[in-house]
Amino acid sequence: MPATAFFSCLSIDAQSPEPKYRQLATSIRNAIQQGKIGQERILPSINELSFELDVSRDTAERAYRCLLREGVLASVPGKGYYARRPPETKHVLLLFNKLSAHKKIIYDSLTAALGDQASVELIIYHSDPRLFTRILKEKAATLAHYSHLVIMPFFTEDAEEASAVINSLPKDKLILLDKKPNCITGNFGAVSEPFEKDIYNALETLYPKLNKYQTLKLIFPAHSYQAPEIVEGFRHFCRDFAFDARLVSELEKEPIHAGEVFIDITETDLATLIERIRDRGLRIGEQVGIISYNETPLKRVLLNGITTISTDFAKMGEWTAKMILEDRKEQLEVPFMVRVRPSV
Repeated sequence: MPATAFFSCLSIDAQSPEPKYRQLATSIRNAIQQGKIGQERILPSINELSFELDVSRDTAERAYRCLLREGVLASVPGKGYYARRPPETKHVLLLFNKLSAHKKIIYDSLTAALGDQASVELIIYHSDPRLFTRILKEKAATLAHYSHLVIMPFFTEDAEEASAVINSLPKDKLILLDKKPNCITGNFGAVSEPFEKDIYNALETLYPKLNKYQTLKLIFPAHSYQAPEIVEGFRHFCRDFAFDARLVSELEKEPIHAGEVFIDITETDLATLIERIRDRGLRIGEQVGIISYNETPLKRVLLNGITTISTDFAKMGEWTAKMILEDRKEQLEVPFMVRVRPSV
């Protein structure tokens, strides 16, 4: 921009108690925000600024450095300073099926990684496909407002209509989180876990601890929103490693005997399981084993430590944020972790 136009945007009050470098920085910042100073245009040098405004070179340099720290200006060695184009603010619609400790980890890591570069609107649909469908239909008129639609697609019952709604969404905005159903097609983003492979590999890692037991029991409540691939991976492992396998839908009615390992996938079942094992007078980690899905701080200390198998939920949030900020469409599988503790 012409130097005369640049300097006409600036003002310094010699009578003001505010330091001149701050006044100068404020003038430049306001001019950029008001569009009077064009984006990515080289600005006058420190010497020019000092001469034209009759301020010391130190004052001019401090003003530019202040704006550099704020990210208002950028600099190119040998060329000078220019007004940085402000990053585009993203608007994210985030749909979780429920609230839980590990979903809080995802949310916290996602929002922390996005920082002030995105706003996030969180909606909980309680794993109800009808509520999910209604929410998105009500949002249809305003979907253009969002730069990204991030959905965790877990439902307690048949979700054919919900899946159809997801398939109707603009794929350039869609990111599936945690689960990637095969029925969702097109070029969309995903940060998910391969449930069947993960439970198989986790149990294989734990085999040296499991081989003192005879039976593995997976607590998988009827009408669960959990991925059925977990069951397939569990059965596959038990076949390959010659364990008796049992799927438990009602924990309250399930007999508990020595020589069994219980794999639970919900927080409420874990509390019930521990209580029932204690009522039977059995020793956890010696006579009966417990493996719990999803790492939480409480499981590190409960019963001197509960063995967990868990997705890296913090990384799930971080990778999703990166995909949003960089406008990338990838389908990523998050690492799965096994934490061996005295409960097996």
